[in-house]
Amino acid sequence: MKNKVLFIVTIIVVFLLGLLASSIINRKSEAKYAFVPQVNISENEPRNEVWGLNYPKEYQSSLQTLDTTFASFQGGSHMRDVLEEDPNLVVLFAGYGFSKDYNQGRGHGYAIKDIHNTLRTGGPTGKGDGPMPATCWTCKSPDVPRLMNEIGIAEFYKGKWADKGAEIVNPIGCADCHDPNSMKLRITRPALVEAFDAMGKDINQATHNEMRSLVCAQCHVEYYFDKKIPGKEGVPYLKFPWKNGMSVEDMEEYYDAIAFADWEHKISKTPMLKAQHPGYETFVTGIHAQRGVSCADCHMPYKSEGGQKFTDHHLQSPLNNMQNACQVCHREEEGKLVRNVYERQRKANETRLKLESILVKAHVEAGKCWELGASKDQMAPILQDIRHAQWRWDYGAASHGASFHSPIETVRVLASGLVIAQEARVKLVRMLATLGHNQEVEMPDISTKEKAQQYVGLNMEKLRAEKAEFKKTLLPKWMEEAVVREATYPDAKASSIDATNATSEEK
Repeated sequence: MKNKVLFIVTIIVVFLLGLLASSIINRKSEAKYAFVPQVNISENEPRNEVWGLNYPKEYQSSLQTLDTTFASFQGGSHMRDVLEEDPNLVVLFAGYGFSKDYNQGRGHGYAIKDIHNTLRTGGPTGKGDGPMPATCWTCKSPDVPRLMNEIGIAEFYKGKWADKGAEIVNPIGCADCHDPNSMKLRITRPALVEAFDAMGKDINQATHNEMRSLVCAQCHVEYYFDKKIPGKEGVPYLKFPWKNGMSVEDMEEYYDAIAFADWEHKISKTPMLKAQHPGYETFVTGIHAQRGVSCADCHMPYKSEGGQKFTDHHLQSPLNNMQNACQVCHREEEGKLVRNVYERQRKANETRLKLESILVKAHVEAGKCWELGASKDQMAPILQDIRHAQWRWDYGAASHGASFHSPIETVRVLASGLVIAQEARVKLVRMLATLGHNQEVEMPDISTKEKAQQYVGLNMEKLRAEKAEFKKTLLPKWMEEAVVREATYPDAKASSIDATNATSEEK
């Protein structure tokens, strides 16, 4: 009887082992033939769906960046009107495009649509007279390196945003980060290479793990437009202010030395600095970067389908993919990890909001000083304080994920901004007294976005009408031209542009 039972058990075990072996062989076979090239991808192929013919799993996962359902305490992919949530920002950015419109960026799949839709790009009518330079396209599309190779880097930066609207139509994708022949990670934006050169470093010496963050650092960084480069005068050439280093003080010193300002504040007349999105600069000061974790480890973790392991190109908040992104290293349960993240973000926000409130008052009080006849020499030290304090506020506010990536550095920067802003207000009180104003300056009602925009003198009805006209006239023309051009590309298996759908979706 025992022998019979043993025989049956042996048969079952052998059968199960056979199934396991068959499964392994099948999965190896799938993996072997999964990456057989279907097309030859040209050097500057901008269409993500053409790359998808060779790399379908990566491409299909990248399409999930179109999902806007996830919202977290301070991010996610859900569209949020930042000015609606916090009208103070309208005053902080008075005289600058972000006072018109400031929506949280959605996923990479919306890079082109969102820049079409924002009021910051205005409503060009076909004359190239929109307010933004062509340089603003730089981080939006794999059409950018294609066009830079065709016409040259400086020529790409030259002119207005509307000049190149028909050329840049494919959202952020494969060619932005990968070599088409080897699929190795590569840098396609010259500003990052030039920034490394300015620091005396060779980006070609970067390791593969470093590249898994540096491809992100092509865009998720602080930058400015330099119009004073010899031989390129007047061209808004994209540069990173890293020559002295990447800290908030290093970049501030760099900007002060060249007397650079993004704009003059409409109320206080301060020569302002706009922190764009210094995500990489803050990330490198945090514990994850210090432990060798790359951006891709958390925002593009590995996943498996059909026995194939690949990098998930659904770039998103790790909080929406914690099992693959966080719990590979952190063994705590999901709810605890989320609470840890939110706790850090809330604490940084407390300091940020205090600094923000002080800065709004400083701008209004400085405006009162000008109204009472203050001179430029009298106001210079006050404006310098406002400039430095708001630079620190914006550095902490605009950095992608800074309060999680590097909470200690973020709070340090914001706290130093608080000190400087308070010093500015002490000087303002003294200046107002000198000018004969010995009472508290009345603050405007900016309790809503609409009231704040009215206070800073924005004609929102006109801006919206101009944008509507752009969508009705110029945008369809761009899409039609793009369809014709893409039909001439090599290996044209599919078109990323549908003129009818594109324009209707963007309405």
